Amino acid sequence: MTIARVTEISATSTKSFDDAVEQGVKRASDTLRNVVSAWVKEQSVKVENGKVAHYQVNMMVTFVLDD
Repeated sequence: MTIARVTEISATSTKSFDDAVEQGVKRASDTLRNVVSAWVKEQSVKVENGKVAHYQVNMMVTFVLDD
């Protein structure tokens, strides 16, 4: 039987939403073992002086627990 756990993380990037997802998954994989998926729950941008300053994603990351 496989048991998994889900944790929520936020990641930001000055480049794009895609880069924020990549950075978030990379960082989660550095800390958590057996990361198998990520679901982007929310996306937002921070605006400064009328321009996008950074992109932010909130993700639900799923990882499988060790036996």
